[in-house]
Amino acid sequence: MSVDDLFAELCLTNTHGDLHRNIVSLRRSENLFDDLSSNPADWDTATATEMLAKQTGYASQDPIIHRPFEEAAWFDAIGFPFREWTESRYSNGTYGVWYGATDLETTIHESIYHWTRFLSDPGFLRPGVSQDRRVHMIRCDALLVDLRPRVSTFPKLVSKNDYSFTQQVGLRLHKEGHPGLVTESARCVGDVHAIFNPMVLSDPRQLCYLTYRVAAPGKIDVERTPHEVFLSISI
Repeated sequence: MSVDDLFAELCLTNTHGDLHRNIVSLRRSENLFDDLSSNPADWDTATATEMLAKQTGYASQDPIIHRPFEEAAWFDAIGFPFREWTESRYSNGTYGVWYGATDLETTIHESIYHWTRFLSDPGFLRPGVSQDRRVHMIRCDALLVDLRPRVSTFPKLVSKNDYSFTQQVGLRLHKEGHPGLVTESARCVGDVHAIFNPMVLSDPRQLCYLTYRVAAPGKIDVERTPHEVFLSISI
């Protein structure tokens, strides 16, 4: 069946609520200017200078003293994929797509798949290798295309590795100006949201940090509290 067949009978879902966004991040922040001076006052000056020099694409109503922190959170949790385009399930690489999930475990399964695939290419997927992550809660207010009722008829929507069909779907929705879609995850039982318009996302709030660690061949341990296994996933 074709993409036109899929679009012949589509549903919409009125979405007003929080989504989980799982991104790469250090558990402990790293001062980028501490190699220039040992004086913390100099670090503050360098940070302020950087904020004045760089262009901004985010307007805030908050007092100016809070804006650098708010802007950084917005770009980390929302804006990044709309500025750094990459090929993905619903993008051919010519536009950005933001991905979020309704629950924490779905974000873990989805991000572990991509992390382990990245590591396996150069042969780095070995016990002891780890990566730190940060999870944000993001408010989404949009009328989204709901692909979930169509998954059984169009199994390519949840293909493990072949994105050719879903990229056609994403390209059409993006071109026609739809804000996004919700569909079933291809990695676990859960829902994934693909958003094409950052204006429907707001209010980024940090939920938790995670560490992914290769525990054994084919097994990833997830730590929410350092050195305490929160979840184990077989790959």
